[in-house]
Amino acid sequence: MADQWPNPGLDLHLELDVADGLRTGLERALRAAARSGRLAPGTRLPATRKLAEDLGLARGTVRAAYDQLIAEGYLTARQGSGTVVALRPGGMPAATAEPARAERPRHDLRPGSPDASAFPVAAWLESSRRALGSAPADAFGYGDPLGRAELRTALAGYLGRARGVSARPESIVITNGYLQGLTLLAAVVGGTFAMEDPGVPLHREAVRRTGARVVPLPVDDLGARADLVDGLAADAVEVTPAHQYPTGRTLHPCRRRALLDWARSSSGLIVENDYDAEFRYDRKPVGALQGAGPENVAYLGTTSKTLGPALRIGWMVLPPRLIDPVVDAKLHVDHHTEHLGQLTLADLITRHGYDRHIRAARQRYLRRRDELRRRIADVPISLTGIAAGLHALAVLPSGGPTEADVRTAAEAHGLALGYLSERRALPSTAQGVIIGYGRPPDHAYASALDALAATFTACFR
Repeated sequence: MADQWPNPGLDLHLELDVADGLRTGLERALRAAARSGRLAPGTRLPATRKLAEDLGLARGTVRAAYDQLIAEGYLTARQGSGTVVALRPGGMPAATAEPARAERPRHDLRPGSPDASAFPVAAWLESSRRALGSAPADAFGYGDPLGRAELRTALAGYLGRARGVSARPESIVITNGYLQGLTLLAAVVGGTFAMEDPGVPLHREAVRRTGARVVPLPVDDLGARADLVDGLAADAVEVTPAHQYPTGRTLHPCRRRALLDWARSSSGLIVENDYDAEFRYDRKPVGALQGAGPENVAYLGTTSKTLGPALRIGWMVLPPRLIDPVVDAKLHVDHHTEHLGQLTLADLITRHGYDRHIRAARQRYLRRRDELRRRIADVPISLTGIAAGLHALAVLPSGGPTEADVRTAAEAHGLALGYLSERRALPSTAQGVIIGYGRPPDHAYASALDALAATFTACFR
């Protein structure tokens, strides 16, 4: 029976109406909780002794209430298993608040995500054990909005070595991903933000919601049009110099110089989104823009593409004038980013496990990119942005199939892709398909390419 299950530690909140007696009130409360779904099917209830102590009732009263609800079918009890909430009478499960979820595509080549199945679980666990084993007591309390000193120190060394960033630990602010860093800067700087077009609609909307004004900055084959910035009366410019999203272009050196000249002469801010710069394949990586102008560039990076979006760990390397206002803004948004992930990442970086993971991932994604090129080599489209990153842009020829045609064919093959027009703020006749080769796990990649090849065959035949 219920009292044979040794379960003294479970808490159960019940409000009893005892007008008709203690046992009846307890039965009603438990019955109502099961009917409403507040106690979901399978929920284990406290042992009769424990619940009697919590409610100030006799143990026999609780046992009798359990027995009555077992008889009615609301509860079940088995030897050694305790008492749990059953299916509702008639076999209907209790109501839940589970939202409806969109059906997942059979084949997913949407851009914006790495292969989550490749997360370095063993290395992360090893670093986590070391970090937790040596963590000081203050790691389990409230923290500095700047972030843990251990991670900021590790990042200062890594970013300088791997990305050419000029960073000191005290100039780094740890964030819950790129989006938080961007919105903190928008809230502090205010005014007008020029943002690349095409770009990420979510980022544009996030900046707008801070009260800043957003103006599109066109992108061409040389990257963001730095020559247009003066005419936009912008206070800040957000760019992706190493690998523009979604065109994949690298910002031309003359454009880099022009942006830095604008920032110096106008006291404007360049927001550098270095979201997947570690993944460069065919030539030497392009160093961060921040290294040439640390007084005028806010450098933002994240683990979302290198490890996985679930970690929610990002960082900003800020010009001195922005450190205090950004830290104050972060304090009043979320106080601080969680500590244990920061300590684990610091250990992973310091012991070079992060470098080893990125090198392995770079080789895996390079093989995927090359396989993508082979599979659609006969399709009359132009692939751009393939020297780096986790996606390619397939530019559709004028007079050929449209994005709508490709979408229809892709859906018929259970394939999800990205589309250029969805990333634009300004009207354009150019159309393209964004193919993310990072997202599928290894075992699903070949079948996803089969679906892609079939989609393009259907569109171009």
